[in-house]
Amino acid sequence: MTLFVKNLGVSYGRITAVKDLSFSIAPGESLALLGPNGAGKTSAVESIAGLIPKAAGSVVFDGVDLTGRSADQIVKKGIALVPQWRELFPSFSVHETLLAAVGAARHRQPVKLDTIYEYFPALSLRKNQAAGSLSGGEQQMLAIGRALVTNPRIILLDEPSAGLAIGIARSLVGILSRIRDSGVGLLVVEQNLELARSLATSCVVLAAATTRWRGEIDHALHSDELRRAYFE
Repeated sequence: MTLFVKNLGVSYGRITAVKDLSFSIAPGESLALLGPNGAGKTSAVESIAGLIPKAAGSVVFDGVDLTGRSADQIVKKGIALVPQWRELFPSFSVHETLLAAVGAARHRQPVKLDTIYEYFPALSLRKNQAAGSLSGGEQQMLAIGRALVTNPRIILLDEPSAGLAIGIARSLVGILSRIRDSGVGLLVVEQNLELARSLATSCVVLAAATTRWRGEIDHALHSDELRRAYFE
């Protein structure tokens, strides 16, 4: 059940957001997608998830070509996106938010909500609280929990630590590591390099829509040339 992204291209009119992006992720593996702001990282994951059209290339998962499939169809196949700004319904309670995600897994067995609350005990204490009233960290937990309900084999995480205090971000790393170790593949878009390193062993570096480097994440973090060119 490997996800293969080959020569992915994303464009907005005449503007190229992503060009010739290729990688693969299997369940239980993790890959970090790194690079400066405006590099094309969010466009890449949103295109893989079916939210924006692909201008070129292909996305194949478990032997099925998902290139032209809708976002709903892609979720049903086992690929879930946790968007950068969570995109929760503010008036829905925590429990209602999780229940709403069950339908996306109706062709597979959805994850029991008790399992979600086991991963995120803070959400269990706030089942009846409106999503819009949660702290930033709790909202991120809920967004990840919503994705988990769909019983994904691959989760695309767009800036999971965005706007979070470092302590909250580190606690999320621990939970995401458990999820990965349970057999779920992770594609992690991150600006926090140390956090990305905690979750992934390899990375792809994008800059100006193009792949500039790929390999072990430790190499990227310890390369002065890479850090100066793309992260500083």
